[in-house]
Amino acid sequence: MPRVLPFALFMALIGVQEFAGYLAKYGILGACDALPMILYPVRALAAGAALLYYASRCPELRLRDLSKLPDTLLSIGVGLLVFVLWINLTFHFGDEVRTFDPALFQSTTALGVLITFRFLGTALIVPIMEELFWRSFFLRYLINKDFENVPVGLFSWSSFVIASIMFGLEHNLIVAGIIAGIAYNLLLYRTKSISQCILSHAITNLVLGIYVVSTGQWRFW
Repeated sequence: MPRVLPFALFMALIGVQEFAGYLAKYGILGACDALPMILYPVRALAAGAALLYYASRCPELRLRDLSKLPDTLLSIGVGLLVFVLWINLTFHFGDEVRTFDPALFQSTTALGVLITFRFLGTALIVPIMEELFWRSFFLRYLINKDFENVPVGLFSWSSFVIASIMFGLEHNLIVAGIIAGIAYNLLLYRTKSISQCILSHAITNLVLGIYVVSTGQWRFW
């Protein structure tokens, strides 16, 4: 529950959003192009609340890991590298999904609030939520269902390949997502630290957010 529930809540609310879009497509529900933007704060807050509730039950969340300067510098470097790859590996399957469109809002205050929540979610909540699920739970669960007895960062080819691909499939930019999954997995094997993976993931998402806002490349959000 501590490692799965925050992720499950976040994904379930995406499902609600997609279902509402399906109903709108067939005229059952009124269309609302801004729905993905409006629901994002709800998703972020729900996952964040679950993370706060369960944080004490995740001993792998160790801030002291970040005091290891070589590992921390490596994590920052990996995070920046994933960002560069992300904005260049833009191949995706199907129609391009655009979930953030500032043109839908005339109120600068409302837009500012939504951008703030987007940064809070993408640079803080999502990295913790996803790293706990993918690197702490899923990688270890693929090795042994009694995953808590599997050391963090234990390598196996099957778990490495499956987790990297599944992480990519979670994202619209599938190729970039798989590469990111590989990078974060390799970082975990090197540092044996979920906290370092969270830092690296947060760096990627923070810099991506700054890039999106400063360049107007909203398609990456």
